Amino acid sequence: QVQLVESGGGLVQPGGSLRLSCAASGSIYRVVAMGWYRRAPGKERELVALITSTITYADSVKGRFTVSRANAGNTVNLQMNSLKPEDTADYYCKMRIWIDGGPINDYWGQGTQVTVSS
Repeated sequence: QVQLVESGGGLVQPGGSLRLSCAASGSIYRVVAMGWYRRAPGKERELVALITSTITYADSVKGRFTVSRANAGNTVNLQMNSLKPEDTADYYCKMRIWIDGGPINDYWGQGTQVTVSS
């Protein structure tokens, strides 16, 4: 059994910063890929940042957001700077995990709300 637990998020003023973290636990052999997605009210879910063999960012967050992995590769962080009201959304981490002795599956975090407002 694998579980992803997110932390961070909250309310911040425009121009402010927030840091999201997502930690995976369980029978993990290797995390193959990890990243962050978001869904704004009334919009489709979109990719924010992805770590595979490279790092990919949505155009809308380039230069403001930084994704990184830590904790022997089982944690993914998202540092969000210069936040804008249009960054308001529910943020979800996703990991593609090779289960110890098992298959590769995709797992999602529970989601955390980010609100950028004055």
